[in-house]
Amino acid sequence: MKDDAIIELLENPESHEKAFRLILSSYKEKIYYHIRKIVVDHDDADDVTQETFIKIWRNLDKFRGDSKLYTWLYRIATNEALTFLQKKRKDMSVSIDDNEMLVATLESPQSDTYLSGDEIQIKLQKALLELTDKQRVVFNLKYFENLKYEEIAEITDTSVGGLKATYHFAVKKIEEFLSRA
Repeated sequence: MKDDAIIELLENPESHEKAFRLILSSYKEKIYYHIRKIVVDHDDADDVTQETFIKIWRNLDKFRGDSKLYTWLYRIATNEALTFLQKKRKDMSVSIDDNEMLVATLESPQSDTYLSGDEIQIKLQKALLELTDKQRVVFNLKYFENLKYEEIAEITDTSVGGLKATYHFAVKKIEEFLSRA
């Protein structure tokens, strides 16, 4: 119901600020955790979340209602997170493996502050780091966010068939990792 109210506010440019405040209050935490599952590090997730909401603000007039509001928001967040990871990989002058760096982040003392869960949760997070970025995004949206393949297709601009295959391969990789751990 809240999304309908926000969409109604978006139809009038004079009410964009109010619509943005509603988007921020309704989605900030969800978007943060979605991004956090992709970039792992809390500080990086904060930065990407901020960039995501800046991009949303700048593009409010471009939302046409062709998709659901949350799929539009998640698409922006996903793209920002993936762009951030690509830039971070490119900027890294050290030849450390991305997964090693992310696992170190996951195992750092500060991680406990932002990640709740027991040892099994940490193992699952490590398994997720074995996935490609796309597999991790698809798995997170399907498994954690419980979105339908059609919704994920809108967010990732991928066919439903391709998503099912990606999710299947992601699950197999996770199962293999967990059986070794």
